[in-house]
Order: sequence, then structure tokens, then C-alpha cells
Amino acid sequence: MSSDATTATTGAAAGAPVPALDGPAQEAPAHGIGASLSPADARAKTEGTFPYASDLWAEGLLWAAILRSPHPHARILSIDTTAAAEMPGVRAVVTHADVPGEPAYGRTVADRPVFASELVRHHGESIAAVAADHPDTARLAAAAIAVEYEILEPVTDPEKAFAAEPLHPDGNLIRHIPLRFGDEGATGEVVVEGLYRIGRQDPAPIGAEAGLAVPRPDGGVEIYTASTDPHTDRDLAAACFGLPPDQVKVVVTGVPGATGDREDPGFQIPLGLLALRTGCPVKLTATREESFLGHAHRHPTLLRYRHHADAEGRLVKVEAQILLDAGAYADASSESLAAAVSFACGPYVVPHAFVEGWAVRTNNPPSGHVRGEGAMQVCAAYEAQMDKLALKLGLDPAELRLRNVLATGDILPTGQTVTCPAPVAELLAAVRDFPLPALPLDTPEEDWLLPGGPEGAGEPGAVRRGVGYALGMVHMLGAEGADEVSTATVKVQDGVATVICAAVDTGSGFSTLARQIVQEILGLEEVHVASVDTDQPPAGPATHGRHTWVSGGAVERAAKMVRTQLLQPLAHKFGMSTELLQITDGKITSYDGILSMTVAEAMDGKELWATAQCRPHPTEPLDDSGQGDAFVGLAFCAVRAVVDVDIELGSVRVVEMAVAQDVGRILNPAQLNARIEAGITQGVGAALTENLRTARGLIRHPDLTGYALPTSLDAPDIRIVKLVEERDVVAPFGAKPASAVPVVTAPAAVASAVRAVTGRPVNRLPIRAQAAVGVPNS
Repeated sequence: MSSDATTATTGAAAGAPVPALDGPAQEAPAHGIGASLSPADARAKTEGTFPYASDLWAEGLLWAAILRSPHPHARILSIDTTAAAEMPGVRAVVTHADVPGEPAYGRTVADRPVFASELVRHHGESIAAVAADHPDTARLAAAAIAVEYEILEPVTDPEKAFAAEPLHPDGNLIRHIPLRFGDEGATGEVVVEGLYRIGRQDPAPIGAEAGLAVPRPDGGVEIYTASTDPHTDRDLAAACFGLPPDQVKVVVTGVPGATGDREDPGFQIPLGLLALRTGCPVKLTATREESFLGHAHRHPTLLRYRHHADAEGRLVKVEAQILLDAGAYADASSESLAAAVSFACGPYVVPHAFVEGWAVRTNNPPSGHVRGEGAMQVCAAYEAQMDKLALKLGLDPAELRLRNVLATGDILPTGQTVTCPAPVAELLAAVRDFPLPALPLDTPEEDWLLPGGPEGAGEPGAVRRGVGYALGMVHMLGAEGADEVSTATVKVQDGVATVICAAVDTGSGFSTLARQIVQEILGLEEVHVASVDTDQPPAGPATHGRHTWVSGGAVERAAKMVRTQLLQPLAHKFGMSTELLQITDGKITSYDGILSMTVAEAMDGKELWATAQCRPHPTEPLDDSGQGDAFVGLAFCAVRAVVDVDIELGSVRVVEMAVAQDVGRILNPAQLNARIEAGITQGVGAALTENLRTARGLIRHPDLTGYALPTSLDAPDIRIVKLVEERDVVAPFGAKPASAVPVVTAPAAVASAVRAVTGRPVNRLPIRAQAAVGVPNS
């Protein structure tokens, strides 16, 4: 995998010359905004010495195991824990009867039981938990729990969930959004239709869920885990424990990768219950199978579309039906549906739009936050529709898109005006005009990188090359009235700054960004970021790129307040404004050179600190017609995919992905480059290999052998051809979060390229071999 930067700062090493947006190459700064600063924990992670939750240990440690349902739908007739409790080494067995507080939890709706009591609603649902003095003993004891089930017929087809018997007291329908925009009677001269299915992508974190719970002398408990939203997890756990929140503390350990909700409380709550029951520290390390069974996945989605256009290819009306399979519980389905319905038309100007969206409960595995939720599914569908329109009109696919792209000042189908930078046409033109990779005409056949891998059975004569395009969009921060707020404290003493903020770095690089912000404002090179726990003020969840904006904004404001505290006395003493003073490399100087001293001298042993909050402008829920200013900001991306397809075997190799993205402002070139590359690769996985398959609600392959993640051999060349730095005036430093929108856009681009080669509709993700067998379009 490689990356080029032709018009913007990307992927440069610290201090190396980098190309500027305009003009000759510039020397990258060594620290502060614009530097490719390395993460402080990079060496420890590389050397394997970084402590993750699975590495933790405590005196008197017990081990936990969870008994999970082997059925997707069943009535529990009895649970007998006698044999498990009498096994040597077993210290506690807990079921639903042992939950002292709220029996269920949920981030939006408290509909998910800590332990199933009467009904099992999905394969792998928690039934009981065991604590023992050895992990093998705990697992054997969990297996010894006798559960009598009455197996029920599972509801696995989301279309049948509407008429099925309720799977939950709240019913099967979680949310319905009917979006109405414009004239329902409007029609176009050209109409294309399509039915699309998107599979169940798993976040597949590198490290499976793990945690350690330690009882406290005050009757509370501390939970050490890789949480991405520690304060919400604390509050949910405290309610289930029957404790006030101040008696439960969540300490965030190293997070081994996250593309959504990293830790479901379903792993943490049983841990805390066992620690409270035994009075001992209890540790749980999930197996890979348990990880697949327990955490949330991307919503499988069924989409029906009808696009109307005039004879010149300009969109007139979009009609769509979107059905999200939420699995057994609500989780993040409501907000995922809002994103899917709101972005159902994509980054295009659509005068009339009528979209129906539903999220329903089934007995399938649970769905929730996965990067770009909702937006990724509809992108695959509306971009397929754009390809169909181009084919029917005889237009170049890129040209058709350019005739319809959204721009700043246009109105979304939700009625919200696009006020942020939206350089969609510029992005698409950049990838369209980027040179295509050379064909391997002069390469010996034995050296060809054939679809299906180096040992593939294909023949070069059956390989055809295709080019496809896609435009994607995502919203930033929470939506529909979510209270987006983060708090940060910056302290400075002896020339060293410390940032205290409960924003979890899930791999997004927020900890590095926080260091750079303080370096930029205070001119100090040595900046430390404190570890995260719930004794700190809340910063909110690590989703939708929130922390780049909200927590970065809080750090910026706190650092500026400290800067004022530091410079105000000096400015007063010398009779000048603080704006006439600057801090660079730990030294304070005035514009006229009269004042020059180190920060340490100015502080004279004092400690300065300030706490600040960042709260973006409010949003509002979508109304009964799907209308409302629901989003704080938007980010856009264009991708051109080049693929090689073996039209006899149906195997696909992604040769190159050219990417152009609006990023607001580049804060850390190397970090931004890595985030885009990772997002594109995750999108390629969704396009070609990743699908957590089920049979009548049972997960067929809960392991990394059956669930095919893309490896380094599958990753294409990724060419970052343009990064548009048009700053969003309401965002700190003008930057936009960068990782979700490539994930959203990449699968649609790959499907578009395969469509161009085979002439087939390619209406499923991941793409099946049957869909890639065909004859190239003439």
C-alpha cells in the first residue's frame, strides 16, 4: 500500500519538506499544528510493552467466564447453577436474579437485559457469569450451568418483522422516518430502479474485549477496560449495580483499535457484579468467538431506489425505502437510521425526495455503531443508481455526477442548508483527472498480480480492468439535538504542559492532536496527555470524529486561557497587549525584541491551569416529515477505484484507489494520511470480503478464519490525490474529522468499477463472485 500527495500535505515525516497547497514545498514544523508528530505511545505499542486490558493483573485475581445462548430465539424454562457453584475453585455464579439494580441497559433505550431471564433474543446472548480462581475453571463452570430452553422460531427476515409477534415489550419497530421534500408528483424523463442489500460488517478489533473489575472499600467498584465512552458506561453500570455513579469508576486502558463502540457494557457489567459479589478483583478476557457473538455489528440493510432525471442527466426526484436490521436490541439504530434517511440522496442536488426508513428488531446479531453507520449503506445504493442513470443516458459516469453535485448553499432533503465547505465538484474532478495506473502489458504472466491472489487459478486472458467512481458524505459529531460538549484542563508547571481530558483515543490520534494544539498555543515542546477515567469531567463518546472537533476545541480554549494567564502580567509590566507577545520554543518574546525570557522564568515556579468547555451550535431532531437542522457539519469524499476482474471466475483485485477529501485543515499530515488509508482499506473489506454470515440467526463463522478481513496483500495502492483545506469556520482550527467518509465511499467505488467491467448490476455488498462474472461493456 502506498500513498501520494500531489496537492496537499500528507504522509510526510516530521521535518521533511512537504508540498504546499499553493507554491513550492515548505519545511514541515517539528511540533505544533501541521507537524507529523508521532504518538507518544507508538514505541511501546511497537515493542509490545503497552498495557492493554488483557495485560492487567491484581493481587487475589479471579477469572470470569460468561455463559451464552446457543439459540437465537428461545424461552428460558429454568436455569440450574448448582453444579457450577459446587465446582472446586468457583467463587461466584450470577444470573438475572443477582442483578441488584436495573435489569436492562442501553445507550438510547434500556431494552437489553444484563442476563436473559425469560427470553433469549439472539445467538450469544448472556445467560450467566462465573468467577473462579483459574480461567479454565471459570469456563468449565459456565459450561456446567444447566439451562432448559423451549426453542422458538427466530425472526431473521427484517421484512417479516413488521407482522411477526413482538420480540420485545417495546415491539419490533424501533423507528420509522418518512422524509418528504418537494413535490411528490414530480417525474423525470428517465427513470432507473434498483434493489440493494448490504451485509453485516464486523468491527473486528485487533484485541478482543477484556477488562478488570476491582472492588472498593466504600462498597463501589472500579472497572478497567477499553471503553470509548467511559462516563456513559459508568452510568449504565451503576444503574445495574444499584449504586450511585460516584461509587463506580471506569478507567480507560489502552484501546486496541476501534471503529465504533469498542466495548459493549455487556462485557463490563457482569465483571462488576462478580467483583462486588466476591470482594475480589475479577478479570475477563473474551475469546474471539465471544467477541463476535457479543459486540455490535454494522446494520445489514435492504434498500429500494427509484431515481428520476431529465434528458440532460439532472436529478429530478429520488424515491427510496431503507430497512435496517437492528438485531435484537435498539442500540444505535435510531441515529443510524437518521443518517441513512438524511443522506439517502447523497451529495447531490435533488429538488424532490421521498424516503421511507425503518429500523426493526429481529433475532439476528445486534447492530450498532460502526464507522459511517447508515451513510455507508445508502452510498452503495445511490451510487449504483447514478451508474445506471449514466448508462441509460449514454453519459460518462463522472460527468453525470458533476452535473448534480452539491455545493455550499444548497439544501439537503432534510431542509437543512449546507453552510460548511462542500467542495464536492473539486474533489470529483481531482480523482477523475488523476492519471490511471499503467496496465501490466509488458509484465510476464507469472509475475501478474491476478485477482484471487498470487496463487490464483485465473488466466491473464480472462482479466479485465474497470474504473468506477463514488461520492460520499457523513455528518460530524452527534445529531438531532445531541448535547455535544467536552471539557478539558491544561496545566503548565516547570515548562511542561499536561492535558486532562476524558476523550478516549481509539486510534484516531486525539492524544497526539491535543499535544499539538498545546504546543501551537503555548510554544512548549513537552506536553503530556493524562490517562482517562471517570473522575474527570465528561468528554462524550469517541464517535463521528467528535474529539477532533469538540475535545480539540476544549483543549484549544483551555490552552488559550493559560496563555493569557502567563502573558497578561508581562504585557501589563511592559505596557503592551498580549497579542504583541509570542511564545516559541519555550521562549516569550515581544514584537520589538525588548522582552525575551523563557516560559520557566516567567512562571517563576508557579503552576498555571485552566478548564474550558467546547459546545458546538445546537441541532434539532427530524420532524414527522424528516425535516430539521439535524447536523452540525458535513464531510465529503470522492474515490475512483481501479479494479481487475477475472470475468470467468468472478474474482476481484482492487488495483488502486484514488482519493480526494475535504479536511478543513491538515493538523497532522502523517496521521491524516494514515486515517484515510485505514478508512479506504476498511471500505475495501466491506466491498469484497467482510460479511458476518448467519443461518437462521446463528453466526456461522465467529472467528477470523471464516470472517475474511483484508490483509496487507489485499490492500490496494491508495493515492491521496487532493486534500482540500477550506476551513470550516465553526470548527476548532477549521479541521474536519477524516476517517469515516473514506469508509463510506470506498465500497461504492469498488462496486462501480466492477459494474463497469461486467455490465452486471452489482447490487450486493460484499460483491459475490456471481456478480463479477460477465462480459465487459463495449
